Amino acid sequence: MEDEAIHGPGGDAPPGAPETFPAELTDALVGIQRLIRRRLRGGLTGPRLRGAEVELLRLVESRPGIGVSEAARELHLASNSVSTLVNQLVRDEYLVRETDPADRRAARLRLTGAAEKRLEDWHRRRAELVGGRLARLDGADHDALRAALPALRRLADLLHEDPEADEDPTVPVSAPAGAAAAPAGPWTEGTPS
Repeated sequence: MEDEAIHGPGGDAPPGAPETFPAELTDALVGIQRLIRRRLRGGLTGPRLRGAEVELLRLVESRPGIGVSEAARELHLASNSVSTLVNQLVRDEYLVRETDPADRRAARLRLTGAAEKRLEDWHRRRAELVGGRLARLDGADHDALRAALPALRRLADLLHEDPEADEDPTVPVSAPAGAAAAPAGPWTEGTPS
């Protein structure tokens, strides 16, 4: 009975079967993310940051001057939760909160030099780690991973959408012919803990 709950009627499904593919893909992506995070923690200097703090720093890195409310929407968090994160990161000297000249009640967020250095170091170390492991794969694996990137980016975009906006989850989403790949979504970046 337990086997049926996990694998569906009929017992074990072969790897890659339609009913197991979502779980297999998720497990692989989460596993890669977790391993990258663990490996990069080894050379960490400074205090460890929580995942939500890192997500906020990375958002501010990609969109300097973003407001707290907009950051909350992008991160799918409550505004008061993001305000708490902002206060902590300001206290730790990773974020600067500036008054928005257009609306004096609103704040704009910018990274400090310490945050920029930490993120830059983490990006460099991550590229070295993953690049070194990719170099050990054969050409067919490289080609398969490169070919999967556009679909993975589209999946990330769909996961980022508001679940209320789903019209018909059975309709496949594909990029128009010749469309450029979307920039890497947040799931690709890992966590510079």
